[in-house]
Amino acid sequence: MCGFVGAFDLKSGGQPIGEGLREELRSQVLEMSKKIRHRGPDWSGIYTGDNAILSHERLSIVDPLSGKQPLVSDDEKIILAANGEIYNHKELRENFKGKYNFRTGSDCEVIIPLYKECIAGGGDFSAMIEKLSGIFAFALYDSERDAYLIARDEIGVIPLYQGWDKDGRYYVASELKALEGECVSIEEFPNGSYLWSGRDVSPCASSEESATTSASSLVPKPIRWYKRDWESFDAVKNSPKATDEKGEIINPSVIEKVRNGLESAVRAQLMSDVPYGVLLSGGLDSSIIAAITQKYSKKRVESDSKEGAWWPQLHSFAVGLEGSPDLIAAQKAADYIGTVHHEVHFTIQEALDALPDVIYHIETYDITTVRASTPMYLLARVIKSMGIKMVLSGEGSDELFGGYLYFHKAPNAREFHEELVRKMSKLHLYDCLRANKSLMAWGVEGRVPFLDKDFIDIAMSLNPSDKMNIRLPDGKQRMEKWILRKAFEDLLPESICWRQKEQFSDGVGYNWIDTLKRMTEEKVSDAEFARRENRFPVNPPKTKEEYYYREIYSRLFPSDSAAKCVPHEAGVACSTAKALEWDAAWKNMDEPSGRAITGVHDKAY
Repeated sequence: MCGFVGAFDLKSGGQPIGEGLREELRSQVLEMSKKIRHRGPDWSGIYTGDNAILSHERLSIVDPLSGKQPLVSDDEKIILAANGEIYNHKELRENFKGKYNFRTGSDCEVIIPLYKECIAGGGDFSAMIEKLSGIFAFALYDSERDAYLIARDEIGVIPLYQGWDKDGRYYVASELKALEGECVSIEEFPNGSYLWSGRDVSPCASSEESATTSASSLVPKPIRWYKRDWESFDAVKNSPKATDEKGEIINPSVIEKVRNGLESAVRAQLMSDVPYGVLLSGGLDSSIIAAITQKYSKKRVESDSKEGAWWPQLHSFAVGLEGSPDLIAAQKAADYIGTVHHEVHFTIQEALDALPDVIYHIETYDITTVRASTPMYLLARVIKSMGIKMVLSGEGSDELFGGYLYFHKAPNAREFHEELVRKMSKLHLYDCLRANKSLMAWGVEGRVPFLDKDFIDIAMSLNPSDKMNIRLPDGKQRMEKWILRKAFEDLLPESICWRQKEQFSDGVGYNWIDTLKRMTEEKVSDAEFARRENRFPVNPPKTKEEYYYREIYSRLFPSDSAAKCVPHEAGVACSTAKALEWDAAWKNMDEPSGRAITGVHDKAY
């Protein structure tokens, strides 16, 4: 995982730019790139052409010696800057034997021959990108055609932003901070989409399929490449059921498919030439990922030989206030799984002191993201100090299986599934953003096996009734994520496998959130809050806690464009606004903590 900045459409009136302006723009792009060097502390590279400049900051995980970027094709006509990992790159390389001369061992280089093949075949970029299994954002420049292809992975695990300067030049960057101050307009590049600037090859999509409206008519609109049948409830409502109406298992193969799919995803994502570890909060999701990782960590998955992993044992990491729920549970899980476990304690004051740095790195003022990112940011620093450059984590499970406690109130299967689809479409704004940017602030790559493309299809195609919290014959409601717990109950201690959902910002210690609410209530006066719409006309803060974060954010990112890049939606316990209709008591609530769900959370407010 890395970071890059791309500048395109440099020509003025269609004429090549002069040497003086080229050098000026090159220096500017280098300065923009320096702002995201934390994402790639291992190497810096730059390509400068007549109509494009690509700068790359590298975090070396695969092929540390020869995989520096930007990558250049065997005929030196195509330049690529990529951020992320392509897990099926070895399989794709086999398809190009004798057709393309690979110049590095980088997993990302396969994008170049795929592009060449796509262009030769008429330009079906959706089909081209669909062949990639991984997490990625990339900018590819075809110097022969003077055209560029920008793309982002299906969920948006990897961040990507686009912007336009006062002269209409088009920029893309891995983080917003690289564009702020240089671009007059900034947007998030939509996940699951691509943008092609060429004219001689027509993208295979209609204008109705555009993913967003660009801020400049000079640049074509991104087009959605990622589409799935399971986005419609009608496509999954008759899927085979694992259980009957009483909750009895009638089709164990459905549960087995969940297990096999996730194990395959974890195994594929252990691809690494550097030491790796696992994040282990003691919750269900991270514990499952840790247990599966331990299963495969005894040997290098790349060679499938007896050659040992880079570290002789798997190391796991947990963070929290001393005595917090997560730390206690994580130790139980680690003892059972057999990892070398590390507890990282933080104090309230340390976390409060870190808030400005956290907001700078995560580039959001969203309450739940700031709350959860702060301990993760502190944890990442310790992980990096121990020489680990990659960790596996459990993000995405709650969106796939309805793990948030508010899902207990879903009125029917259709509402349940449609909320899952909404949550999946917003992951790039919340959990993926938090995990990626909190870790990459210290140059640690996070991988998320639950969000493997194939596993997403498995989980989202399940019959929604198998994931719902149905009422059992004994009168109790079935526990959230029941089918996932059942699939892996033999790998975990019972107290972990059947532990109630605890949101990360709660699990690190309830006093963390309680202190934030109390502190911001004191720091933001009633008079300031009353004038919030004058102070922040774009997305006025809804609470004093949000106001406090917004003040910090606005000092770091003062433009209205930056403010608009942050989601601003009411919810309860991480729900979408639409789900507030499920319970009349939620109508006037706006609290992301799981403790807001009375009657469900053991420690409800």
